Amino acid sequence: MAWDEWEQLKTAAVERNTTQMQLNQLPADPGGSTSGGSGGGAGKLRSDKAAWTKAGEGVGSLQDDLGKAWVKVESGQTGLEKGAGCLTAAAQQDVYDSWRRYVKDVSEVCDGLAGVLEKSGNDQLRTDEAIKDEIAKLKTKYYEDMPATGGRAKGQ
Repeated sequence: MAWDEWEQLKTAAVERNTTQMQLNQLPADPGGSTSGGSGGGAGKLRSDKAAWTKAGEGVGSLQDDLGKAWVKVESGQTGLEKGAGCLTAAAQQDVYDSWRRYVKDVSEVCDGLAGVLEKSGNDQLRTDEAIKDEIAKLKTKYYEDMPATGGRAKGQ
């Protein structure tokens, strides 16, 4: 896109008076109803505390499942030691250590998200922006610094 074309687009946007707000909405009901139609509340924002709670409990159950699965992984790890003199065992230990950290991080994410979802159900008066901020905190805390899984590449 040429610079002149860009300037024309900016000028056209200013001429359209972009400071006005436009809300998209359903077409007006020809019968004069303001409820959004005859569909029993169509067009209204609905939020159900039970749905938020169920979602939070579902994420919490993922954390429980992770814990049960990790117990099985740990029992399979018994007897394998890094200093056993076997390169395969040492590599396997690196993978195990990596996954232990990863599962711990995922478990913390589940715990945090479950709390946010359940709290959202309890705090229906909070704004969507406040809820979005809580979820963004989880993303920042866990996803940006979460290491890759699979162990370290030792000179490969």
